[in-house]
Amino acid sequence: MKKTINTAIIGFGMAGRVFHAPIISSIDSFELTKIYTKNEDSIKAVNRLYPNTIAVSDVNEIFKDSSIDLIVIATPNTSHFSLAAKALTAGKHVLIDKPFTVTSEEADELIKISQMHNKILSVYHNRRWDSDFKTVKKVIDSGILGNLVECEIHMDRYRNFIKDRAWREEDIPGSGVLFDLGSHLIDQALMLFGIPNALTADLRMQRQVSKAVDNFELILHYDRLKVTLKSGMLVKADLPHYILLGENGSFVKYGVDVQEEDLKSGCTPLNKADWGDEPEELYGTLNSTFNGLDIKGKVKSEKGDYRELYNNIYDAVILKQPLAVTPQQARNTIRLIELAIDSNARKSTVNISL
Repeated sequence: MKKTINTAIIGFGMAGRVFHAPIISSIDSFELTKIYTKNEDSIKAVNRLYPNTIAVSDVNEIFKDSSIDLIVIATPNTSHFSLAAKALTAGKHVLIDKPFTVTSEEADELIKISQMHNKILSVYHNRRWDSDFKTVKKVIDSGILGNLVECEIHMDRYRNFIKDRAWREEDIPGSGVLFDLGSHLIDQALMLFGIPNALTADLRMQRQVSKAVDNFELILHYDRLKVTLKSGMLVKADLPHYILLGENGSFVKYGVDVQEEDLKSGCTPLNKADWGDEPEELYGTLNSTFNGLDIKGKVKSEKGDYRELYNNIYDAVILKQPLAVTPQQARNTIRLIELAIDSNARKSTVNISL
């Protein structure tokens, strides 16, 4: 009989409510046993949406519960380190919502603690399982563009105000769009191209009401490849999500993976048959010359599925298989964020030192 991983979530804000609980509950090999939250509305939501899950207002009820195998940390960034350290020390496997930590030193310390207690430690870099990212990776790996010379990845928003009680936009460690969306883009770049040689960053607060970085442009320098990562909060136009330029041609992709909006609207893999399938109007456009053939047209998007990350966690915990998102990879993302902050302060390109 297949073993089930008893799982608890600490935090039931957007990350816990939208990204983790619905996905965990849609996988038979996971049992969502407890959720920690002190918010009365969140407690009611847990009771309504997950009647077999216990809402607790004392986080120690999760740490002390010997039946819990995995703890998912979905709290504000500044608490990731302390909660993960307590969970690992309590003998639990840990999955932390991105970003891993607010400093690379904290990340290094958590890696040491996980190794000391022989427990799995991973980070929720779910955007590796976006349909568009999987499609971009397939296009690059196919070689149809030839030697790639430039890649540009955008993840933009339009919000010209600050949300009430939005800790992500406060002037505190780990806040701002660089830690939020930037951690996704940096992780994707590292997965596609590896560690760059150098980095140039431009970080800004464009909105008059901003207290934290709300716009960034990072240029990652490779030997013959330029990778540009961009995100802003004042982008109302429909800009390309991915631009790939190679010696043989180009690939351009608009739109974003559909899973986030589906999850926000209450859809899950259990109640939506075509989970993770992008509509044809979001397919990317290829224009290339390959083996003497001129090729121009739409490329069907790969199927996105955030369950694949959790399935890998299961395989790592139960079957001792390698992690897809290693803590060292997630730590490198935090280190590149630190170097981006340094580059912006210096107004110069900095060499990569991990």
